[in-house]
Parts: sequence; C-alpha cells; structure tokens
Amino acid sequence: MKYLNLDSQFQSFGKSIEFEAFTFNGGEPHLKIKTALSSTEEVTITARIRAFNDLGFILLASDAVRRMGVQKIHLLLPYFPAARQDRVMVTGEPLTVKIYANLINQCQFETVTIVDPHSEVTAAVLDNVQVIDNHRFVEKCLEQITDYQLISPDGGALKKVYKLSQFLGGKPVVECSKRRDVNTGNLTGFTVYADDLEGKNCVIVDDICDGGGTFLGLATELKKKNAGDLILIITHGIFSKGLEKLSEHFSKIYATDSFSTIDSKFLTQIPLTNGLLSK
Repeated sequence: MKYLNLDSQFQSFGKSIEFEAFTFNGGEPHLKIKTALSSTEEVTITARIRAFNDLGFILLASDAVRRMGVQKIHLLLPYFPAARQDRVMVTGEPLTVKIYANLINQCQFETVTIVDPHSEVTAAVLDNVQVIDNHRFVEKCLEQITDYQLISPDGGALKKVYKLSQFLGGKPVVECSKRRDVNTGNLTGFTVYADDLEGKNCVIVDDICDGGGTFLGLATELKKKNAGDLILIITHGIFSKGLEKLSEHFSKIYATDSFSTIDSKFLTQIPLTNGLLSK
C-alpha cells in the first residue's frame, strides 16, 4: 500500500507519495503527483477536510492517481464533513451530508474509511464505507481515570454511549438532554437525569466539539448534581471558540487528530495512528 497524504501534518501512515498542490489565482485547486505509480499498486488517499476546497483536492488526487493506471484506490477521511447536516430541519436548506457523499462516491473508491460519524446517515449515503467506532480511543483516554460514570450529552448520543458502555464492561450511563432552536441554533434547557452523582468522576463522550456550548451547559448542571471531576472525550475536536473556557470546567479534555493538529496545554490529543484505526 502506498499513501497519498494530502495534509502535511497528517501523514504517519507510511511514506507519502510526493506531490505538488496549489490553487490558481482564479480559485481552482490543482495537484501534480511526482512519484511513479504502477497499475499493480494500491493507493490510500488520506485527508482532513476543513474547507470545501479540501474536498476538491481529494477529487483531483483520485483522478490523477487513476489516470496513472492505479485501479484500487482507498480513502481515509476520519472526520466526515457536514455529518451534522444529516436531515433537513428548515425548508430551504440542503441535505449537505448527501452532497459531500455524492461527490466522494463518484470517485469509486475501493473503501472509504471514516471514524465515529455523527449518525448512521453518513454511512448510509457513502459507498463502500468502513466505519471505525470510538471505543479504542475512549478506552485509551480512560486508562488513568477511575471511579467514573459515562455521560450521554443528549438524546442523539444515547445509542452510541450505551454501546460504548457495553464495550467497557457495563459502565453506568447518566442520560442528559438539551433543547436547540432549529432556526437560531441556541441551546437551552440542559437537564441531567440523576438526583445525586455522589462525587463520582463524570466522563462526557461525544463525536464532535465545535463551539462547546453543549458541554459548558452540561458542566454547570452536572456540578449542581454533585459531580466529581469532569472529563471531556471528543473524537473530532473543532474547538472553534478555543479550549480555555472548556478547561475552566473540565479537568481533562481529549481528542483525536481527525480534524486538525492542535498544540494546547488544555488538550491531550491522541493520533489516530496510535492503534485507533483497527476495529
């Protein structure tokens, strides 16, 4: 297997195929592969999408590799963009996850590997998909944490958190909920369905942290219910509003490097190459 690592900071998957990538003045992305490839080789393209142009480079790379005679091309795209836009909540909005999936499907990859998708919709709209759950990642984060209970941050996370609990040997799960205004995105009504958390450590597990509003709201309510230390474990850390505010409430914050590479004293980032990509 040879690897075409489109992100220079995300290439610990073997020696990278050499290429040159740039964007023309008119806005068009362009790519040129410099390593010779043969029809007998398999290639895995690895990428992290943080802007729509990044998707363009995946499409270009796939086409370039195929035109060099390679028949079997795989894609490793751990954070699948627009996975949160998996339903149309307000008239006039697109089903964005399907747009991304359609563009990727046209490349006819042998496999498309994604990590801890937001919902089952992503896997349903992708061809030849392989889904890696968050179990090994969470298990690694919990190696130094004892006497804890798992916190499901909202109804959408319940199914995955209970599967995680089973993997971890039946750890207790505390259910929580919130209300979101579909027009404004504002969050209210955070509720913890437990009377007394008895000072135990509380581990919130979720797939994505963007601005962090959900976790800040829950942190306040968990403390009201006599929670011990709060730990936040996030697969895809966007952290668009930084980590400092979250660090005021959470003693430890963990994330993979699926979205970006972050150097912060407030975050323990575990690379996906650290044994996290095996099922």
